[in-house]
Amino acid sequence: MSPTPIVEVAAAVLTQPNGRVLLAQRPPGKVYAGYWEFPGGKVEPGETLEAALARELHEELGIVVTRPCRWITRVFDYPHATVRLNFFRVFEWEGEPHPHEGQVFSWQQPDAVEVVPLLPANFPILKALSLPPVLGISHAESLGVDTFLARLDIALHNGLRLIQLRDKTLPDEARLPLARETVRRARPHGARVLVNGSLELARAAGADGVHLDAAAAARLTTRPDCDWVGVSCHNAAELAHATAIEADFALLSPVLPTRTHPGAATLGWSAFSVLAAASPIPVFGLGGLERGDVALAQSHGAHGVALLRGAWT
Repeated sequence: MSPTPIVEVAAAVLTQPNGRVLLAQRPPGKVYAGYWEFPGGKVEPGETLEAALARELHEELGIVVTRPCRWITRVFDYPHATVRLNFFRVFEWEGEPHPHEGQVFSWQQPDAVEVVPLLPANFPILKALSLPPVLGISHAESLGVDTFLARLDIALHNGLRLIQLRDKTLPDEARLPLARETVRRARPHGARVLVNGSLELARAAGADGVHLDAAAAARLTTRPDCDWVGVSCHNAAELAHATAIEADFALLSPVLPTRTHPGAATLGWSAFSVLAAASPIPVFGLGGLERGDVALAQSHGAHGVALLRGAWT
């Protein structure tokens, strides 16, 4: 038997400044009628993904896309077809979205969707969209614990909502109290904390999950049993393995030269863009980036940026 052909689809995550995303209900007469999905449609022969996205959004919503950012790619097997969903984040457009083809639309918060039923392929997408655009990597080893915690409070007040507790040179007897205190301070702000290290340490701290370096991830064949899993990656093979163990996101580095490794080889934005677009899980850029580089990183396919020193200054 010949393999099932893959249907290429350009899918749009229209995103408002408050984080809400647009979902569309499939109209009567279509497969999965009544289910909710992200707007978009099939890529025509000879059409680029960007052209397909622009055409579909103009036909469906009557808008002109002005800032589409390539995001992730997921292949999903439905009973009737195998679909490759090429996702774009769309942050800017001209016109007010309104139905041109009889659909019903609804703006929803990714972590509190109120419309049902959802197409099965969209559950991991909505979880990914609940990730904020900035991830802060703890720096208590260099700053000192007290200074770090004081800067953590400021960062949380200023909107930081995702933290990786790294500081791996600290002994466990010091890391556990630091992790617990980080979690305690993060909770009132709704911020998530992932511990870089063992699942046992993360659980003891009451953290939201674990972050794995590439070597630790390589030793696993299944996902750690926790709500959130991040993986540090440096190439396509490591990204593929992060996907295979069902990680929720990856950090991809180094994008640009850093102060700590000024002569080290870097990916550069060109290679980063290719890897991020092909990834089924969202990718944060790490290395040589600052808080003000979020939009730049997103224009190259990143979900956002991960910051070490820059998160605490």
